[in-house]
Amino acid sequence: MDLIADRGRRVTVEELNTSKLLAHAAKQARDRKFEDVLIVDCDAHHYENEHFSEILPFMENEVFKQLALAAGAKGSRGSVAPGTFGYQDMGGRVTRYPLRSSEKTPGAPHRDVQIGNRWMDAMGVDYSCLFPTGMLNIGMHPQKEMEFELCWAYARWVTEKVLPDCDGRMYTMLCLPFSDPEGCLRMVETFGDRKGVGGFMVTTVRERMAVYDNAYMKLYAALQERGLALAFHSGPNWGAQTFQSCNRFISAHALGFSWYNILHCTNWVVNGMGERFPKLPVIWIEAGLAWIPFLMQKLDHEYLLRPSECPILKKKPSDYMRDMYYSTQPMEIQDMGALETTFRMMNAETQLLYASDYPHWDFDLPSTIWDLPFVSEKAKHNILGGTAARLFKLPPRNEGQKKNLIKYGNLVA
Repeated sequence: MDLIADRGRRVTVEELNTSKLLAHAAKQARDRKFEDVLIVDCDAHHYENEHFSEILPFMENEVFKQLALAAGAKGSRGSVAPGTFGYQDMGGRVTRYPLRSSEKTPGAPHRDVQIGNRWMDAMGVDYSCLFPTGMLNIGMHPQKEMEFELCWAYARWVTEKVLPDCDGRMYTMLCLPFSDPEGCLRMVETFGDRKGVGGFMVTTVRERMAVYDNAYMKLYAALQERGLALAFHSGPNWGAQTFQSCNRFISAHALGFSWYNILHCTNWVVNGMGERFPKLPVIWIEAGLAWIPFLMQKLDHEYLLRPSECPILKKKPSDYMRDMYYSTQPMEIQDMGALETTFRMMNAETQLLYASDYPHWDFDLPSTIWDLPFVSEKAKHNILGGTAARLFKLPPRNEGQKKNLIKYGNLVA
């Protein structure tokens, strides 16, 4: 069946599969000889809304389960992923969005695993951290009980149905019901030791969220004791009062992803979470990099003027920010001088983690890092996968990768 025009001809459903859509990415991977470079994608997504019929039965509360199932039966996702909106497919020009349901995935393993293997193979990615998409807006749900139930059901589904099918190439940082601190702790205690769980993720699109609240201290302690990472994943929210004057999607998108991480990172640093939990790996995801030097300078300036407001801090805010980790995507590459300064200020060689954000419309290929002219070979290997391999305890997949991990200090011989 003809579906879409491509350079004057018609393209069929069979041609619009993940492997063929990423043919150029595959050529890039071959040209750059990525086989011996361990590449770990710390932020990739799947569309969990396509599998709600599998996920929702895992909900514990029968009332909320029936509400969610009823919403799904009516074709509505309002009660499951509030705050979602369009524009991501650029008016239909990103064909993998509207046509992904037509991609053929016969038999086992799980459909999301098959599609994941296709894009990972094309890009030269060895491991990927799997995140949901619609549920990134779970923090906007008005009922904390529903937030917990959905996060719980998703965690069971991912750890029991998806990850066991992926041959070890996928891992996850499970979505926490952050509106429910006790529920968060229960999630960590229940799922923290399951295979493929490298940590837990907080969606930062929230109107009320105080990362420094004492109610979360047991959660942070539990993560630190288990050696699990805590990630803060950002996103846009065009409906928020802050962005209601934005009359273009590009405005809300550009500001939103950075803003929510700026807000919560500021509260994390100023309230001394880095002092209270110095061994807890904290990762800030999908906010780009341009905000980092801005926030470092701004917080240092304010702190030097009013240190009495931060009595727990033993060093400058920027030093605590350099102790944390950041994902690359979407990396602002228009001004190489500014980007080089950003890399220097954040100690990118040891603190930056490659992320594709695939299959979202603004995803970045590994070449985005590999082709940077000012980055050393060691830094490229660390950013693309070495640092993440050490952080998430991921083994090399061949001897060449093993030698490079040992060479750059990410694996003990």
